[in-house]
Formats: sequence, structure tokens, C-alpha cells
Amino acid sequence: MANPNKRTYAKVVKIVEWLLLAVSVAIILFGVFAGFESNGAKAIDLMLYWAYALVVIALVAIIILGVGANAARSKKSAISIVGVLVGVCALVAIAYVLAPGSEAIGLVGEQPSATTLKLTDTVMNLTYIAAAAAVVSIVASAIINAIRK
Repeated sequence: MANPNKRTYAKVVKIVEWLLLAVSVAIILFGVFAGFESNGAKAIDLMLYWAYALVVIALVAIIILGVGANAARSKKSAISIVGVLVGVCALVAIAYVLAPGSEAIGLVGEQPSATTLKLTDTVMNLTYIAAAAAVVSIVASAIINAIRK
């Protein structure tokens, strides 16, 4: 017989999925009927904020469920997940500290705020770090595979 907690969990997940889908459809319909370019493009702003919210909800769910599921299996596994999260937070903090936040070059018009410039430079630093990590892992895996053969 199935675990009643799992059935309850599955039911809650389904309800949340349908609720998020309904809100998404309502926001899209608002954009269609209110007009995407009328009202100062509020529909587009609303869609972007909703997309940001969905990304945050997904990340929080992955983190909480990942740590929770691994903690249920073994304490060592949960500690390793928490260690990875601390490492990622440290990496983001380092990228933020190293971000210059300099003005946008060649921008015609008003410059973004200093906070926006700092955050965009942080994301660029994280992109560079991720690209470098991908190249290093590809080269390392090729070398390891060559050595094993």
C-alpha cells in the first residue's frame, strides 16, 4: 500500500501546479486583452515579474526538496548538499565583489542605476566562471578518458 504522506504530497504538488498554471494563464490573458503596448507596457512587466517569481519558486523548491530528500536518506548526503549550496553562495559573493559596476559603454540614453550595473556585471562574471568551468571539465574528461584507455 502506498504511503499516505506521499499521496498527500503528490496531491499538494498537483494543486500547486494547477494554481501556478492558472495564474500564468490569467496573466497572459491580461496581456492579450489589455494590450501589450498599452498602459505603459504593464502587461510585459507583469509577465517578466511572474517569470522571475516562477524561477525563484523553482529554485527554492529544488533546494528545499533536494536537502529534505537527501536528509531523509542519509545525514552525510544532506551535509554534502548544504556544502554545495554554501560553495555556490560563496562563488556568487566572490563574483559580486569582483564586479566593477562600471557605466555601460556606448549606451544612448539614461544610464541604469549603480545597483543594476553591479548586478549585471555580477551575472557576467558568473557567466565567465561557468564557461571556464565547462571548458575545464571538457578538457579534463578528455584527458581522463585518454588515460583510462
